[in-house]
Amino acid sequence: MRDLGRWLMVAGLALVALGALVSLGAALGLGRLPGDLELRGRHVRVFVPITSSIVLSVVATILLNLLVRR
Repeated sequence: MRDLGRWLMVAGLALVALGALVSLGAALGLGRLPGDLELRGRHVRVFVPITSSIVLSVVATILLNLLVRR
C-alpha cells in the first residue's frame, strides 16, 4: 500500500508540473504561432499545432542534449 501512495503522490506532482508548463506555454503564445492550423466546420473544429510542435521539439532536443552530455 505504501508503494501505491508514493506512486499517486509522484503522479499528482507530475500533473501539477505539466499544468504549470501548459499555462506557461499559453502565456508565451504557444498554440497561436503562425503555422498552427485551425480548421473550422459547421459542427467540428480541428486544431493542428504544427509550428508549436516543432518549437517544443527543438527546445526539448536541446535541453536533453545538454543534460545527457554532462
